[in-house]
Amino acid sequence: MGSKRLHRRVTGVAAALLPFEVSGVIAADAFAAHLKHTDSCGLVNAINMDTGYVNLLSVDEKRTVLGIAREALGPDVRALAGVYVEGQDGDLADLYRREIGVAAGYGFVPVLFQSTRMHAMSGRQKASIYRLACSDVEEALAFELSSVFAPNGQIWDDETFTRMLNIPQLSGAKHSSLDRLVELKRLRVRDAVRPEFKIYTGNDLGIDMIEYGSDYLLGLATFCPEAFAARDKAWESGNADYYSLADALQNLGNIAFRAPVPAYKHSAALFLHAAGKIPTGLTHPSSPRRPQWEAEIMDACLTRINSVLTMHPISHRDR
Repeated sequence: MGSKRLHRRVTGVAAALLPFEVSGVIAADAFAAHLKHTDSCGLVNAINMDTGYVNLLSVDEKRTVLGIAREALGPDVRALAGVYVEGQDGDLADLYRREIGVAAGYGFVPVLFQSTRMHAMSGRQKASIYRLACSDVEEALAFELSSVFAPNGQIWDDETFTRMLNIPQLSGAKHSSLDRLVELKRLRVRDAVRPEFKIYTGNDLGIDMIEYGSDYLLGLATFCPEAFAARDKAWESGNADYYSLADALQNLGNIAFRAPVPAYKHSAALFLHAAGKIPTGLTHPSSPRRPQWEAEIMDACLTRINSVLTMHPISHRDR
């Protein structure tokens, strides 16, 4: 088992939800405002991730999102952007390199989604593709994703992960196995091989992985970035309010990320709509939906989190 790492500063990344207007078009102003709010709380934004419907947007729509985000955040704010090549024809390394170039051209650190075409490859082959794909940028992140989130996802074997650690341009990896033991093993290998490499937990059902040395890149963090920022600050300072904040957020995670897991994006939209942050609770029309009564549950979760936040408020940029 892993040991607790007390009083550590956590790097928090929120996979930003892409909101929609009643008409079905992207709610650009609300999206920009949400990105600014997340950044002001001290969290890093990640756009064109699963929460941003990267698998459902057209090429033009993904470019539009990149433009909105960069304009909203300004030229110098660090943020991440998903690189998704599933379903595209051609050499995989070239496909990744092209999309990485687009993300980097807007000033975003690319996050490489997996491709189904890589599932049967050896660890050496996968790492070779990533090494070639990242050769033109200074920094990128890898992403191993459980198939419960998307069919293109795959949890690597130990050899593949170790090979990824040895790619200089990869500064970290988002780990979304939803399995604590697998993630703890990742942390032990990371500590032994390349300690500066960041493991960003994607375990929305176990957000306390930060206690064991993980940082995070979570869709759950886009629901309420101010609560995550307050929780992270409390962990760093040793403030006991950490536990009530963590419990309230994990309660939200357990509800929002229940099966079918991809429908969590509808839960996120309903939560942020209830919080007055976005104009509707609508999702991308091809994204799975929750039942009609989901709005009541999200409202109850919001009430609990707001109640806890009054006990441990955090000023913007306090982190």
